[in-house]
Amino acid sequence: MEDNWLKVYSAGQLYQVELVKGILDQSGIESVIMNQSDSEFLLGEVELFVDLEDFELAKSLIREFHKGE
Repeated sequence: MEDNWLKVYSAGQLYQVELVKGILDQSGIESVIMNQSDSEFLLGEVELFVDLEDFELAKSLIREFHKGE
C-alpha cells in the first residue's frame, strides 16, 4: 500500500467495516479493507484505509454514520 493511505476506521468484525466502506463508496471516496484478523480464531482487527486527501471527509462521514446508529 502506498504511503499516502491512512487508517480511517477499524472494527472487530468484517461486516462493520464493509458497512462503512459502502458509505464512503457512495460519497466517491475510494477505500481499501485490510483484514488483520486470524482466520482460525477470528481475533484481531479489520482496518479501512483511505487516501490522505480524503481522510478528513471520510472521518466526518463515519462520525455522522455512528450518530445515526
